[in-house]
Amino acid sequence: MSNTHFFRLSELSGLVADVMEQVFQGRAFWVIADVTSHSYKPGKNHHYFDLVEKEPGSSTLLAKFAARAWSEGAEQIASFEATTGQRFTNDINVLLLVSVNYHPAFGLQLTVHNIDVNFTLGTLEKQKQATLARLVNENPDHVRLVDDEYITFNQELQLPVVVQHIAVISSNTSAGYEDFQHTLQNNKQDYAFQIDPYFTVVQGENNARYIVEQLIAIYQSGVAYDAVIVIRGGGAQTDLLLFEQYAIGKAIARFPIPVITGIGHQKNQTVADLMAHTSLKTPTQAAEFIIARNRDFADYISILENGIVNRTRQYAATCQQEVLMMHRTLWQAVQVRLNTEESLLERRASELAHIGQIKLLEEKLHLAHLADRFAKRPEQILFERHCELDTQNVKLRNDSFLSLARHNQQLDMQGLMFKLLLPENVLRKGFAVLKHKIESADQKNAIIVGDEVQIITAHEELTATITNKRQHDKR
Repeated sequence: MSNTHFFRLSELSGLVADVMEQVFQGRAFWVIADVTSHSYKPGKNHHYFDLVEKEPGSSTLLAKFAARAWSEGAEQIASFEATTGQRFTNDINVLLLVSVNYHPAFGLQLTVHNIDVNFTLGTLEKQKQATLARLVNENPDHVRLVDDEYITFNQELQLPVVVQHIAVISSNTSAGYEDFQHTLQNNKQDYAFQIDPYFTVVQGENNARYIVEQLIAIYQSGVAYDAVIVIRGGGAQTDLLLFEQYAIGKAIARFPIPVITGIGHQKNQTVADLMAHTSLKTPTQAAEFIIARNRDFADYISILENGIVNRTRQYAATCQQEVLMMHRTLWQAVQVRLNTEESLLERRASELAHIGQIKLLEEKLHLAHLADRFAKRPEQILFERHCELDTQNVKLRNDSFLSLARHNQQLDMQGLMFKLLLPENVLRKGFAVLKHKIESADQKNAIIVGDEVQIITAHEELTATITNKRQHDKR
C-alpha cells in the first residue's frame, strides 16, 4: 500500500473535467428525450429537469441525464410554449440542442441552448390527428369526416334564431368570462340575457373530466338552454392542450344542446372547436356572435314588419278602388234589378189573381162533391154495422150452444162416477163395512181382542167378537 498513489476526489474530478473539456468543448448535440422531474424558478428564470430515454413500450430506462436551462435556454422554452401551446413540463417528448458539461461539485449535466418547435408541433399534430381519428372510429353515429371536414351531432342541431338562456362553462376567475358577460349585458340593442355559470377548471391537460362533469350537470339540470358556451381567457397559451383531449371532444360532439366555443386561440382550431356547433376565437367574439344573431332576427322581423305595413297600405288602396268600382257597379245592377223585379211582380200579381179565381172555383166544386158524399155516408155506415152485429149475434148463439152441450156431457160423466162410488154399489162388488164404537177403525191399536164389531155387507149385517189381532208389517 506504501507504493500506491492516492488521489483526492477533487483531483479525480479535475481529471474527468479535463477529459470532458477536451472531448466536448465547443460542441452541441440535438437530442430527442422525455422531460421528467421538471421544476422552474421564476425569480431566476431557470429550469431544472432530467432528460430520459425509455425502452419503447416499457418503462425501462436506457439513458438519463440531468439538464438545466439557464437564461438563454429559458427564453427558448418560453418561445416554445408561446408557439406550440404546449407547456414545458413533465412527460413531453422534445428535441433539444444541448451541450455536455461536467462540474467537479455538481457532476455531469446537459445545458439547453435551443428547442425545436417544429418537432413538438409535429408531435402535437400527430396526437391531435390520432384523437380526431379515434373520435370518428369510436363514435360513428355522432362524428363523421366528410370531404376533410368533421360533421358532428352537435353541429347538426338547430341553434335557436334568438339565443337568450345560456349556460357558460368557465373559470370563476377568468377574465374571459367577465368580458363575455360584460359584452352581453351592455349590448346597444338592450337585449336581455339569462346567463347561468357552471364554473370549473379550464387549465391543465389532465383536467378534462371537470369540463365533462359540468356538461353532464347542464344536461341533468333539465333547463332548456338555447346554447352552451365554453370560454377561457386570461390564461397562458399553453392551457389550450386541455381542449385537445378526447373526453372533451366526445362530450361536445354528442351533446344535445348547441355548444359554442371561445377559448382564446389565435391559430389552429382545437379538437373541442372542431366538435362544437360554432367555434370563435375569444369569449368576446362569442358574445358578439350571439348579439349579432339576435340582431339578425330583429332585423328580419323589422323587414317583415315594414313589408307587412307596405303591403297592407297597398292592399288597402287597391281595395278602396275596388270598393268604389263595386259600389258603382252594384248601384247600377240594383237599379236594373229593381226595375226588372217590379215588372215581374206586376205580372205575377195579375197571374195570381186569375189563378186564385180558378182555384176558388175548383175548391167549391170539390166541397159540393164532398158534401154529397158525406150526406150518404152515415146510412151506409149504419147498414154495415147492423150486418156486423147480426153476424156476431149468430156466432155467439152457436158458441153458447156448443159450450152448454160440452158442459152437460161433463156433468153426466161426473154423475155416473158418483153413482159408482155410492156405498151400496161398492158393497155389491164384494166389499164390506166394519163398524166399531170408535170413530175410525184406522186408528192405531183402536180395536183390541174382545171388542165387538159390526160387519155390513150388501145383503146382511153381522155382529162379531175379536178373538185374535196381528199387526201387518209396513214396508
